[in-house]
Amino acid sequence: GAELGGRGLLALAVASGAAAWATWAVLLMPGFRRVPLRLQVPYQPSSPRQVANALALLRGRAGKTVDLGSGDGRLVLEAHKQGLRPALGYELNPWLLCLANYRAWKAGYHGKVSFLKKDLWKVNLSDCHNVIVFLAPSVKPPLATKLLAELPDDARVVAGRFPFPSWTPSSSLGQGLEQVWAYDMKEVRREAQ
Repeated sequence: GAELGGRGLLALAVASGAAAWATWAVLLMPGFRRVPLRLQVPYQPSSPRQVANALALLRGRAGKTVDLGSGDGRLVLEAHKQGLRPALGYELNPWLLCLANYRAWKAGYHGKVSFLKKDLWKVNLSDCHNVIVFLAPSVKPPLATKLLAELPDDARVVAGRFPFPSWTPSSSLGQGLEQVWAYDMKEVRREAQ
């Protein structure tokens, strides 16, 4: 029970700041090192409701399913569980890749899903039929250009947290932070012309 005092509070604040910085530097920053600042997206795990809403908009579909910026892998694992195969995630952060692979192993999906350390800007998405995108708003305009150029007409893009600003969704599910939007590429292309 002794009081902390001014020096104690200052030491506690410095220690807390150092711990937060160390966590950022070791766990989160490695995935951002080669990505321009305006295209960096911090890790923010999807809630169970966001995952359920995203996968509901892909129900009944087939073909390769990818999660761009897959984080800890929860969307990829749920996609595989619901029959979307192959299911894979692209992620730059090696710590999140380890976590995703651990989660796949724990769920019994090791070897059935893939998590690849690849820059989403450098992968070819032309064989993808289902794309999940839970990324920041700053990334959406350049990503829209990439998706328009590469995805086949029968592809569907599901965006969480933030919609694509220049696209009209085919459907939407949820409210507030739980809302997700689906975009069918054939419709997006028709609207763009």
